[in-house]
Formats: sequence, structure tokens, C-alpha cells
Amino acid sequence: MSRISITPAALEPEASAAFCALSVTTMERLERDGNFPKRRQLSDRRVGHLVNELLAWLDARPVSELPPPANTGAKKPRPSRVLQSARRGA
Repeated sequence: MSRISITPAALEPEASAAFCALSVTTMERLERDGNFPKRRQLSDRRVGHLVNELLAWLDARPVSELPPPANTGAKKPRPSRVLQSARRGA
């Protein structure tokens, strides 16, 4: 038996924001300002964004010039086992 995998063509607003790594508030502001794809009427009371329009919008975003934080990938110091035992009263 084969499984059918369906890729959605449209996403609800909350899923659209998550898909684009935005908060819903930021997405709505960008949409109001004309800087984000417009919602589509999917049914009488349901709207969504077309995935292909979201992908095109993401592809059109500029490359970031911001450097990564200096501490990226740094491990946090962990207390020694002696200190952990002392804190637990062992």
C-alpha cells in the first residue's frame, strides 16, 4: 500500500507566519503596509496565504549583513559534580 503525501497549497495566517519565521503581528503589519503577500479567500469564513507566494516573498528578501553573535556555539559552563553534590546535600 502506498502513502500519498500532499503538500498544502495554502496556509492559515498563523501557519503562514510560522512558515516565514515571523510573529503573526509582524506578518499582519507587513501585509497592511503592502510588504507581504495578500491573503486569499479560501471559503466563506476562511482565509490563507498561497505557499508559492510565501516562497517567492522569502526568496526576494535581502541577504542579511548582520554578523552572527560572538557567542554562537559556545558551550555554557557547567558546575562541577562536587558542587552539584554539595548543593543536594549528598
